[in-house]
Amino acid sequence: MIANQISLNPEREAQYLFTEPYTYSNGVIVTAADTDDITSLEDLEGRTTAQSSTSNWAQVARDAGAEVRSVEGLAQAAELLAQGRVDAILNDNIAVLDYLAASGSTDVKIAGEVEGESTAQAFAFRQEDTALRDEADAALAAMADDGTLTEISESYFRADVSTEDGEGEADLSDRASDNTAWDVAQDAAGPMLRALVQYTITLSLLSMAIGLVLALLVALARLSSRPWLHWPAQGFISLIRGTPLLVQLFIVFFGLGQIGIKLDPYVAATLALSLNVGAYAAEIVRSAILSVPRGQTEAAATVGMGYALTMRRIVLPQAARTAVPPLSNTFISLVKDTSLASVILVPEMLRVAQDYAGASTEFLALYSLAALFYWIVCALLALGQGRLETRLERHMA
Repeated sequence: MIANQISLNPEREAQYLFTEPYTYSNGVIVTAADTDDITSLEDLEGRTTAQSSTSNWAQVARDAGAEVRSVEGLAQAAELLAQGRVDAILNDNIAVLDYLAASGSTDVKIAGEVEGESTAQAFAFRQEDTALRDEADAALAAMADDGTLTEISESYFRADVSTEDGEGEADLSDRASDNTAWDVAQDAAGPMLRALVQYTITLSLLSMAIGLVLALLVALARLSSRPWLHWPAQGFISLIRGTPLLVQLFIVFFGLGQIGIKLDPYVAATLALSLNVGAYAAEIVRSAILSVPRGQTEAAATVGMGYALTMRRIVLPQAARTAVPPLSNTFISLVKDTSLASVILVPEMLRVAQDYAGASTEFLALYSLAALFYWIVCALLALGQGRLETRLERHMA
């Protein structure tokens, strides 16, 4: 089931099973509070709008002659609008009313309506879930009969949007928020710290551990004289290092899901990050192995040591001392790279910050707090790296 203000249209109805509509919306034009020259679609000719890339409003704006900038959601679009970096936003009035009521923002306003752009929203189900859809329809009908839908609508949107002819005007005169940036940051600090420990740090540790094992295997294969080991290892390194980590995350989570391999977000993030670390660390390990003087392996061979024993007892211990500093830097980078896991539904620290920022519009305070947490973790890791290098130098002296 999807409950996310999904508007009905023929394309979606062909793919999904929908309940009866529970809200009705009209298209509106949103501008900065001090903008008075944009009130209709005709006024958007040559202007710039900010739109969610997954909404129908982006195409409406393009058809009106506007240049469209894609953003993640309405909160980000409204912030760009308030800063004067775009001229307008097109969206349905429900989303806008919800944003204005929740954020308390007085920097933007509803400047006009989009004629002929009325839509209905419903819950979406898989085509085979007819019984579940019917239960949802019955629940919605009961809530409509006893006035619950109207009550919820007025509570959240300050207008009745639960019926097609509901009252569309909302009283937003007292929407200014009493929460300061400091208040919002205090509220968000606890959840962000929990996400840091539960997801960011654990994801980093697990991905680094798996990545190091993979790196060692790939490095040894890369050094092998056997073509069936050397060339696949070389291809793996080239493929991973030659593509962005964000693309790799999308392929593992969304792409594999289309062929039936549906991974949990945390598992998908771990897999993608481990592969990424494995490719980069493999070259570090390979270089460290090559830094061990060849005479060491020749001496081991003269006393009857085989390849595996020579690697385990002679080469790898010396190579590890050389590899520790760059591998430590890789781990520090990995901690920061885990922030990308937020795009595949992992509720790590940056995602929590984004959620609070979207609801409060306190982007500077919350993203600065996230940056501070990342810096503290990385600074501690750098301190540990320095001490470890000092110990290794002492043993090598």
